[in-house]
Parts: sequence; C-alpha cells; structure tokens
Amino acid sequence: MSNAQQSSDPKIQAHIDKLIKHDRKIEHFFRRALHFLEQLIAALTIIVLLAALGLEVFHMFTEPGYFADVEHVLHKLLTIVVGLEFVRMLIDTTPANILEVLTVAITRHVILSHDDPWSNLACIACIAGLFAIRRFLIRRSELQEEMVEI
Repeated sequence: MSNAQQSSDPKIQAHIDKLIKHDRKIEHFFRRALHFLEQLIAALTIIVLLAALGLEVFHMFTEPGYFADVEHVLHKLLTIVVGLEFVRMLIDTTPANILEVLTVAITRHVILSHDDPWSNLACIACIAGLFAIRRFLIRRSELQEEMVEI
C-alpha cells in the first residue's frame, strides 16, 4: 500500500483499507470479465475465419476460373491471415504479438493496394517504424510478457 492514504485514526484507517480492498476486488472482477470477453470474441472470430477459409477452398474447386483474378484470391486469403493474427493477439496480448498484427495488416495493404507511390512509401515507413520499435524500444523480457494481468 505504498500509494494508499494513511490516517492516524485507527477506525478511519480500517475504513480506508476496506475501501481499497473493495476497489481491488472490483478491478479484479472487471479484468477477469474483460479477459473472458476477449476469449469469447477470439473463439467467435476463429469460427468465422474457419468458415471463410472453408468457403474459399470450396470456391477454389467449384468455380471455374477462380484463380483468374489473383488479386481477389490474395485479398480473401490475406484477410483471413490478418484475422488469425488478430485472434493470436487477443489470446496472448504481448507487445510482440501486437507488433506482428500491425506488420501483417500493413503488409497486406501494401500488397493489395495499388495506391500512389507515396502511400506505399508511407506504409513501408510504418513497417520500418514497427521494426525499430521492436528492436530499440521494447526490452526482450517484455516481448514475451502478457501485457494484461488477470
């Protein structure tokens, strides 16, 4: 209780301690509830991604000329990949996973978009920035630590 309030009156101090303990219980409850919701969203997202992947595989074998539009195929498959990275980030919230999700999403944008060269340059600069953040601003021990403790 380094940052807790202190009182010279024992009754007041007991009341303050009780309030602090109550606040910690509420905070713990909300952290667990949020973690549960994240897991639920991750499970639902996996189900949707598996269904989308199943549909894509089905279309690959049933639609003639499916691979004629390679950009469309890449768009669908890379969207599924970004979704899987997002699920991984929800399940294991570490700085490394967050940086990987951002890197995959930006890379997908660079591959699929045919914007002007300045937009592509900005995306490449963002990816370089993410690598620099990982290399210079995040300690190796923090890369594997869970960011949100339950």
